[in-house]
Amino acid sequence: MANHKSSLKRIRQTKTRTLHNRYYAKTMRNAVRKLRALTNKEEAEAQYPKVQKMLDKLAQKNIIHKNKAANIKSGLAKHIASLG
Repeated sequence: MANHKSSLKRIRQTKTRTLHNRYYAKTMRNAVRKLRALTNKEEAEAQYPKVQKMLDKLAQKNIIHKNKAANIKSGLAKHIASLG
């Protein structure tokens, strides 16, 4: 157990940030999953900008890595292009 006041505060802050980051990462994963499950091209194209914006925001706030965001966006664009 921590012995310093600052260590205790750091533990509290880390716990709060972890919950916050986990929530947004899970929300992003669910949005990507829903988009990948779509089979209608028009619907997927309408949903894509929202997911793209979410990924960019999370990368900007360092919740996910910027290359991971780019990789996911690229995969989603390929998926939408393959829909017919």
